[in-house]
Amino acid sequence: MEIAEELYRLFSENGKKEDKGPMEAYMKNHFSFFGIKSPVRKKLVSDFFKEKEVFKQNFSPELVRKLWSYEEREMQYAALDYCAKYVKKYSREDVLLFKELIVTKSWWDTVDSIAAGLVGTIASLYPELADEHIECWSLDDHMWLRRTAILFQLKYKQQTDAARLYRYIERNADSKEFFIQKAIGWALREYSKTSPDSVAGFIQTHELPKLSIREGSKYLNKS
Repeated sequence: MEIAEELYRLFSENGKKEDKGPMEAYMKNHFSFFGIKSPVRKKLVSDFFKEKEVFKQNFSPELVRKLWSYEEREMQYAALDYCAKYVKKYSREDVLLFKELIVTKSWWDTVDSIAAGLVGTIASLYPELADEHIECWSLDDHMWLRRTAILFQLKYKQQTDAARLYRYIERNADSKEFFIQKAIGWALREYSKTSPDSVAGFIQTHELPKLSIREGSKYLNKS
């Protein structure tokens, strides 16, 4: 698509070799980078999309997939920037697009934005998606789908379905995966801001990884 190709050229022209190496190293060399730091990238993307009047058009899964297809990581970040502008305008079917993004070029930097932002939003718009899709994700062989299931309610506060959160945590409590253990702790820590007694009781009555307990108890220990 022409928009994606033009953005690629813009990023290519603004990448800095001195930043490329450190950015790739920070991501454990899983991805290539142009070498555009976050503030600069966000400004470039914002100005570019505004100039091209991109957001006057309907949400385009095809554009998201095209942006995602490029090798350089900044293009995936641009895809997420694009998706974030259409909050509240997703269709039910977009959950399949978000799943596709989770399992493709997976790492915490994109998955966490998709989990709490995109999946969290679409599941609030269409609550039935939790049972239709996310329930299965919590048991999936793909680790990043399980992490997403644990984290998708991260911003829900009083709207958190605690039974669902705890169920997904229980299903993954024996995981040796760092990113799963960390997700459990993060989800518990965030929900403890809303319901500290509930989280404290859950931690006390369930066998959880030490990392998850330590992370999940941070705010409880301050009270």
